[in-house]
Amino acid sequence: MTTSKISRPSNMIDLLSESAGLPDDAHTENMWLEVIHKVDEVYSDLIRYESDLEIKNAELEEAQQFISSVIASVSDILVVCDEKGRILQVNPAFQRITGLGEDNLLGASLADFLIEEDRASALQKIAEGVAGTVTECELRFLAADRASDLMAINCSARFDHTGRRVGAVLTGRPIGELKRAYEALHRAHLELQQAQRKLVEQEKMASLGRLVAGVAHELNNPISFIYGNIHTLDKYRGALTEFLAKSNARGREDELRRRYKIDAILADLPSLIEGMMDGAVRISDIVRNLRRLSFSRPAETQRVDLERIARTAANWATRSKKTRAEICFDCDAGVVVEAHEGQIHQVLVNLIDNAFDATKDVATPRIRVAIRKTRARAEIVVEDNGRGLSDVVLDKVFEPFFTTKVVGEGTGLGLWISYSIVKEHGGSIVAANRPDGGAIFTVQLPMNGAPPQLRADEGG
Repeated sequence: MTTSKISRPSNMIDLLSESAGLPDDAHTENMWLEVIHKVDEVYSDLIRYESDLEIKNAELEEAQQFISSVIASVSDILVVCDEKGRILQVNPAFQRITGLGEDNLLGASLADFLIEEDRASALQKIAEGVAGTVTECELRFLAADRASDLMAINCSARFDHTGRRVGAVLTGRPIGELKRAYEALHRAHLELQQAQRKLVEQEKMASLGRLVAGVAHELNNPISFIYGNIHTLDKYRGALTEFLAKSNARGREDELRRRYKIDAILADLPSLIEGMMDGAVRISDIVRNLRRLSFSRPAETQRVDLERIARTAANWATRSKKTRAEICFDCDAGVVVEAHEGQIHQVLVNLIDNAFDATKDVATPRIRVAIRKTRARAEIVVEDNGRGLSDVVLDKVFEPFFTTKVVGEGTGLGLWISYSIVKEHGGSIVAANRPDGGAIFTVQLPMNGAPPQLRADEGG
């Protein structure tokens, strides 16, 4: 863009005098001097305007060059169309796709450069874009000797300086690259899920392993006295058999009753049977608790009494520990949630088990389990009087494989799995320090309605 220079006449007085044809006297001369002064002012303004125009012109050319360089550098295709789909501007990426130069593209219909089955949908998307709707579609363009790769196209309206919609702008890139990236991401996600399931199963086995000793002891007691009572009953059976076989001897009934201790046997039988029944019930309870921890039906939810499950979890955690701590329960009655019982059981076992570990070096270890109902949520609090958690531990406590225990005592997965279980139930779990020392873990679970569908292949 160029501007013409403005020149000033060399002798304005003579020029004006000649053109006006007026007498050259003092009064006329003063008048013309005033006119000349005004002309000088106008001329100065014109010079200033010309300078400003040149500056703005340079800035405009620089902006145009910048925009052109940006458009030329964009790897995505860019096509500007009018409301009828005629091409107004393209970038080099689109020229490379079609194999045509800008001269062959400008003014032509965009539909001419699409494969036949995509033309109608492309014109419809352009019309929708002109109408103000941002649309997305997938198109194939005609290359020099074949159709291009499938392109993911975004179409939006183009506005003029008055804000009126006058066309559409299409941008896009080959979808093959995105598809490959999504496939790679999907494979990585599946591998991560598989690894997570394996870690979950390993943590379950580790938890069961820590509890096996206590469970074996609990089972050994009832089994031992059931076994002993059965031996006693077998002796009693023999004595009763002999007594009944000889009981037809007249006059010897009292002697035979004393010899085979029939009265003592009859007196002892109720306690023997009661003891075996009690042992069988205890074994049944232990087996039922083991089934709860087995996660055999991970997708099934039911109404869970949190106080009952918390006390059961405390018993499990206590059995696996050599040290003992005072466990205090402070629970509201009747706090029930819709959840997977086995998974909530594992969360509480993990929290109480960690509380035991945190208080093993404390002179008078204490653990408090509180259950509260707050509006539509149930709150479970597990706190201890141990050393508490450092800032570093608080930041990483729910990360997988993070543990403060020595090698062989912990996998670093317990709290991570607990966090995942609580999140899948639509709840939250938070770790903090008590003001008077020790750690406090707060779990909140929704009470009304079923939790989000738990994945059948991820039991914890």
